[in-house]
Amino acid sequence: MFSWMGRQAGGRERAGGADAVQTVTGGLRSLYLRKVLPLEEAYRFHEFHSPALEDADFENKPMILLVGQYSTGKTTFIRYLLEQDFPGMRIGPEPTTDSFIAVMYGETEGSTPGNALVVDPKKPFRKLSRFGNAFLNRFMCSQLPNQVLKSISIIDSPGILSGEKQRISRGYDFCQVLQWFAERVDRIILLFDAHKLDISDEFSEAIKAFRGQDDKIRVVLNKADQVDTQQLMRVYGALMWSLGKVINTPEVLRVYIGSFWAQPLQNTDNRRLFEAEAQDLFRDIQSLPQKAAVRKLNDLIKRARLAKVHAYIISYLKKEMPSVFGKENKKRELISRLPEIYIQLQREYQISAGDFPEVKAMQEQLENYDFTKFHSLKPKLIEAVDNMLSNKISPLMNLISQEETSTPTQLVQGGAFDGTTEGPFNQGYGEGAKEGADEEEWVVAKDKPVYDELFYTLSPINGKISGVNAKKEMVTSKLPNSVLGKIWKLADCDCDGMLDEEEFALAKHLIKIKLDGYELPSSLPPHLVPPSHRKSLPKAD
Repeated sequence: MFSWMGRQAGGRERAGGADAVQTVTGGLRSLYLRKVLPLEEAYRFHEFHSPALEDADFENKPMILLVGQYSTGKTTFIRYLLEQDFPGMRIGPEPTTDSFIAVMYGETEGSTPGNALVVDPKKPFRKLSRFGNAFLNRFMCSQLPNQVLKSISIIDSPGILSGEKQRISRGYDFCQVLQWFAERVDRIILLFDAHKLDISDEFSEAIKAFRGQDDKIRVVLNKADQVDTQQLMRVYGALMWSLGKVINTPEVLRVYIGSFWAQPLQNTDNRRLFEAEAQDLFRDIQSLPQKAAVRKLNDLIKRARLAKVHAYIISYLKKEMPSVFGKENKKRELISRLPEIYIQLQREYQISAGDFPEVKAMQEQLENYDFTKFHSLKPKLIEAVDNMLSNKISPLMNLISQEETSTPTQLVQGGAFDGTTEGPFNQGYGEGAKEGADEEEWVVAKDKPVYDELFYTLSPINGKISGVNAKKEMVTSKLPNSVLGKIWKLADCDCDGMLDEEEFALAKHLIKIKLDGYELPSSLPPHLVPPSHRKSLPKAD
């Protein structure tokens, strides 16, 4: 096992969460430099696919990339999360954000232009210099001392327009830049406006640039409060249909519906839905720091597999080239036969078709190379990567799992994330099983007269009804037996197999909670315990 793993095991009691992250980061960097990078350099992987990874790529905070057409609320979404303005922020109904803006943490508020940003070794953007001044003049980093940014960084992208003119006038390959970011970020959020669901040609190409990163993609249907419930249902269906035409995967993308800005809702009919959706999205974002190491490990594995396949392709092309005459004709033939070559390599090396790069893009790139200058296959380099995938990943994964359990949960804090976790505005506060938690009177008491009438029709003996008689009434709810069994367990406070009138009222209350669409508690909260049973229960420490 690696020496860095031994050091981590020996010093775990002394190491804090930050040290643990650095140790895992060091392990990932070590694997990449010793096992994967030599294979990439031998077969020009960086020229065809992705630049070499640097220290900052392993050490940077989790990043979120926001992508969407103009006026879908990308910049407003960032403002909503941070609850403050950031340098370079411009919001308006017209196309306003014409630059990529990396919003990151800094002790003082300020901005750094693109040309200066790509020479900073502490930032993970050095390799963006290959896109030239046309891009760098449209790239900047906004830094500000915001609590949210201590855990994550956010990349705001230019609003996507439609038409060939906008694509050409950018002066750089917009989709290539998006692909570069997609390989390095932890989450890709596609924003849509409830009034503007059309996916333009450039937006479609941008989404296709995320091929292979489907697990990172989330969709936000923004400004959903501007339509009523019936329209929202139709808008959601239209969005899923449009996405299905662009993203060719059998899985349905996760779509979050809401109004992600700090203004009053225009239509409050779906307030509860919007709150639940916002909480789900917040939980997804808040989990990113804890899952960052796993994401980097996953990306390293994907990169290693692609580097292996690339080596097989390049070495095959080299082997097929004649030594003297007919090189150009052979090159054209090999490029045209690339789909057949893919199939041949899949069979020869037992490689999945999903590991191969896109045929058309590879054919276009190969036009610019002299195949005779490629390297032949070097088995030792392939073996090093195979050894890493077979023997080195599992111990590192175990180490990451140990650190996740031994260190406190790392969650994004500050900004909008704090506004939904405290006080009576926490999701579900005062609803379902939490209803009546801060009231002196037993919450079941208001409906107890109705429940008492039912109770006395079930032939109680000595003030209690049997399980058989209780079942006759409880099954009228049409809830499945598994749910009713849990309700019985919660309601039978003294565990005597019978229900008194308070326990029966509690059972009916829990049935109502479930029928209203709320989840049952795993154990009975103190405020739901019937008054006559509270003394018999052990007091909490």
